[in-house]
Amino acid sequence: MSDLLREPWLRGIAFNPAAPSDVLIRLMGEVAGEAGLLMCEGRDLPDAAIDAALRHPGRKIRGALALNRHVDPARLAPLATDQSGIVRYRLAAGPRPRPRRVRPLPDDILVTLLTAQDGGEDGMLTEHEIVQELSSSRQIPLSFHRSMAGHEHPEIRERAAWEWQSLTPGQREALLDDAVPAVREAAQEHSWELDPERVEATLPSIGSHSRSFFLGRCALSPALIEQCFADDEVHPLTWNRHIPADAVARLARHPEAKIREMAAARPDLAPDLVAELREDPDQDVRMRARLHPFPRTWAEYWAIYGVIGHGPDWTGPITESATEPSPEWLAACATSEEPVLRRVAASRPGLPAELVATLARDEDEEVRIRLACHHPLAPPHLLLAVTVTPPAHRPLTIPPEADPAPSPASCPSPNSAALLAPH
Repeated sequence: MSDLLREPWLRGIAFNPAAPSDVLIRLMGEVAGEAGLLMCEGRDLPDAAIDAALRHPGRKIRGALALNRHVDPARLAPLATDQSGIVRYRLAAGPRPRPRRVRPLPDDILVTLLTAQDGGEDGMLTEHEIVQELSSSRQIPLSFHRSMAGHEHPEIRERAAWEWQSLTPGQREALLDDAVPAVREAAQEHSWELDPERVEATLPSIGSHSRSFFLGRCALSPALIEQCFADDEVHPLTWNRHIPADAVARLARHPEAKIREMAAARPDLAPDLVAELREDPDQDVRMRARLHPFPRTWAEYWAIYGVIGHGPDWTGPITESATEPSPEWLAACATSEEPVLRRVAASRPGLPAELVATLARDEDEEVRIRLACHHPLAPPHLLLAVTVTPPAHRPLTIPPEADPAPSPASCPSPNSAALLAPH
């Protein structure tokens, strides 16, 4: 065989679903070149091939397997204690390019990576660098975050303190009284976010890039709130749940329409202000106020916030919500006359089947697109339509192991438009 054909031939065998395990294992040898690496990273593998890759003496093979999005993550558990920090780092980082919807790692792998005492024998990374990569990978599910405060490992309880505001009052108290000094210190260090005096004292030392973040989430003193209004730095206050009612009223009557719009969405907005903003001269402000009384909780506020301003071609990451709206509220959204609220419902993968069928026929195109991209019960004709028509959504409607969709050029636009029309 010519050298020109050798590499494509080997790659074809490596990705052939009928290739037996012993052949796949042979492809992990150096003689196969890049084919074995691509195979370990880019396709589902039989158990025997996975076992061979896990035990492989070559770091590159194990590292490629660590990036595999097709293999059950539980099978990758041995890589969390791999002798190579590079392999652990790749497991912590997850598949690249990072998909919009990231599959979480099992709890045992997370605990192993988060409590490691070294960065591997190769000495190229520290354990902190590996944890940092894991923290930004979106592979830690909310269920794990919620269990961290009561975890048996002190290192995990320390990390729970980093997300102080997501903890319940009981969890905060338990961490402040923890038997391990390091956990108590971490809790005390992070509890400043809900102490207005400490916030006021700390904020000057925070860089300008992070200032808005903390103004939007911390408990603020009256003096600091006044300073924000005086400095025209009130935008972060529009989503700060800790500010008092008089500050909310000032935001609702702010001369800038965008500020009034954000204030109109707050669940703690007084009824008289809701009525006032429904008559606002700006149409976006009126629309936000019209959604009341729908945002009754902050979870509902953020669900609406995540939809408004993102059109049907938005391709940002799809993540779990820190707090999820109630099923009853989402059902009300699904049957609302407001398209924005139906888009919110269509974006939730847990919506009941009967409501999915209703939204699949919705007159609003963005509702149908969101349903196809987010819900596992979206009907086949809708998946086909969204796959063919807006290319940005193709990775969400086609599983990674499936064949690629035809290019838009091969699909006449009139037929595509007909596909996407409500059935």
